[in-house]
Amino acid sequence: MKKIRALIIDDEYLARSVITSFLKDDDLVEVVGECANGFEGLKAIQEMKPDLVFLDVMMPKLTGFEMLELLEDPPFIIFSTAYDQYAIKAFEKSAIDYLLKPYSKERFAVSLQKVKTSINQNEKQNEAIETLVHKSNPSEEILSRVVIKNGAKINIIPVDKIRYIESMDDYVRIYTDEANFLKQNTMKYYELSLPTSDFVRIHRSFIVKVKEIARLEAFEKDSHIALLHDGTQLSVSRSGYTRLRGVLGI
Repeated sequence: MKKIRALIIDDEYLARSVITSFLKDDDLVEVVGECANGFEGLKAIQEMKPDLVFLDVMMPKLTGFEMLELLEDPPFIIFSTAYDQYAIKAFEKSAIDYLLKPYSKERFAVSLQKVKTSINQNEKQNEAIETLVHKSNPSEEILSRVVIKNGAKINIIPVDKIRYIESMDDYVRIYTDEANFLKQNTMKYYELSLPTSDFVRIHRSFIVKVKEIARLEAFEKDSHIALLHDGTQLSVSRSGYTRLRGVLGI
C-alpha cells in the first residue's frame, strides 16, 4: 500500500502537535503540511492534493465546514471537534469519522484505520461530505454568514446583508444589495438555518428577509405578492402567507 499523504488543518498548535505525535511511528502515513486556518487549508488542499485531511471545525477566517463547501473533490476527512455529543449526531449520520477533543491515541488509531481501509478499497467519501455540507447544519447553530466561491474569488456574505433567496433546482440564488450569488445548497437548509425572527419562507421558491417587504397585495385566490422596497415582486403561497402573518403579528 502506498503512503497516505496527510494534511493537518487546525488553528491550535497543540492540537496539530498531538496528531503529528500520534503519526510519527506510522510508516503508512506521511504528513505533508500543517495549516492554522481555513484559507491556508483550502489553498494547501488544492496545491498538495492530500489523500487525508485532519480538519478542525471551528477556526478563524473559514470554519471547517465552510472550507469543505469550496472544494469540488474533497479528500478523506477526519474531523476533530470540541462539539458535544448532541451535535456529533450530525457527523454520525453522514458516515464521516470524527475525533472528539480531547481524544486518546487508541481512539485516533481506530479513526485512522477506517480511512486506511477505505483508501485501500478505493472508496470515496464525497457523497457523505456533500450530505453533511449541503443538507445539514452540523453545528445546529443559526447561520451568521454564507461563504461562496466565485471563480478564484471567495465571497463571505454576512446574513444581515441577504435580501432574499430564490430556489434554482439544486442551487439557490442569494440576493444582496450589491449582487447575487449562486450556491449549491437547498432551500430547506436555509429555512432551518437562518434566524426565524428575520427570515421567512413565503413560497417554495422564496425565502425573504422580513424587513425587505414593503407591503403585501392579493394576487389570485389564496395567494399574494410580496412587494419589496426596491420594487421586486415575490410570490407568496397560502402557507407562506400564514407564516408571514405569524412573523408580522397580523
